[in-house]
Amino acid sequence: MKIEYLRLKNFKTFRDVEMTDIPRFCVIVGANGSGKSTIFHVFGFLQEALRSNINAALVKLGGSRGIEEVRSRGTTENIEIELKFRESKSAPLVTYSLAIGEENGRAVVEKEILKYRRGSSGQPWHFLNFSRGKGFAVTNELDEVKDVKELKREDQQLKSPDILAIKGLAQFERFPAVVAFGNLIENWHISDFHINRARPEQEAGYAEHLSSEGENLALVTEYLYKHHRPTFDEICNKLALRIPGIEKVSAKTTEEGRVLLKFQDGAFADPFLARYVSDGTIKMFAYLILLYDPQPHPLLCVEEPENQLYPKLLWELAEEFRAYALRGEQVFVSTHSPDFLNATELSEVFWLVKKEGFSQIIRAQEDEQVAAYMEDGDKMGYLWEHGFFQGVDPR
Repeated sequence: MKIEYLRLKNFKTFRDVEMTDIPRFCVIVGANGSGKSTIFHVFGFLQEALRSNINAALVKLGGSRGIEEVRSRGTTENIEIELKFRESKSAPLVTYSLAIGEENGRAVVEKEILKYRRGSSGQPWHFLNFSRGKGFAVTNELDEVKDVKELKREDQQLKSPDILAIKGLAQFERFPAVVAFGNLIENWHISDFHINRARPEQEAGYAEHLSSEGENLALVTEYLYKHHRPTFDEICNKLALRIPGIEKVSAKTTEEGRVLLKFQDGAFADPFLARYVSDGTIKMFAYLILLYDPQPHPLLCVEEPENQLYPKLLWELAEEFRAYALRGEQVFVSTHSPDFLNATELSEVFWLVKKEGFSQIIRAQEDEQVAAYMEDGDKMGYLWEHGFFQGVDPR
């Protein structure tokens, strides 16, 4: 999957912005409070709304005030989110539009549309169209339909106007377009990794994928060792290249039913428990576990990966993110690190600027001066450090 376009209106610090022609490896730069985290919050909000409903998702994002806190200050207009994406290079462009309004202090879905464009011209076909819990969805398989007249629409009513139609209808195989989109959102990974959550011993259990906060790192390590040994060995080899001295990583289950994560340093006979290993070692290992997942996430969002990592490792980490994207997935990264930025290409970087209280999005390749310097061989991080990102102070 590749998200090609994102538009936000009245969503926190974004009054009305859009990102176009989004690359597979997308790097976002900006001062504190400029909205870097908010872009990731959009993906997290959609994922949480799919699990529960939009009111619960708004409370999780904005606290007890819900929609009042998430909606841009000074407006009572609808919150609007629009995504355009393709499931593969040859797949048609899909547009998902969501408008969230308010009634009696609670959020409601004013409009929710899922539409496909067949070819480069003509009107897109609506596969889902709902408002306040009522609407229709198409039951045809996309590949079976050659003419809009062949679409089979089925009217539906949800039990509440704050439930996403893609949540309700994604449970039924007879709505294949909705099922496909729902599966994509469910499999997004919004990283909120915490070193202290990954260190402690884990209760014995089963986990195939690294969680958002990383507390199941030991369980995933054990799973990869037992079920995907070649992948596990590749991860360990890459870790050894980046962290001097690390020769082996293992997960051992004790008699008490606890899973211990251990790191073997070649200079010592006995391995170290995770609690005694450096923050950078734990974090690099966790990122490699995430990036070499045998069932990769279609979208990764990672905030400030440079924290706790030695600067010279950041170039290599950026290359790992790019390699993940080139394998067919998509990565969004926010950063404050010039060292990380130095590994990026002109087409991969956007920066955020606050003007009159709201954030704007600028693409690096659209800045003629930055583009000219990059053409001459300069590095993105150095340009940022020297003040060439207009409106963004690197300090």
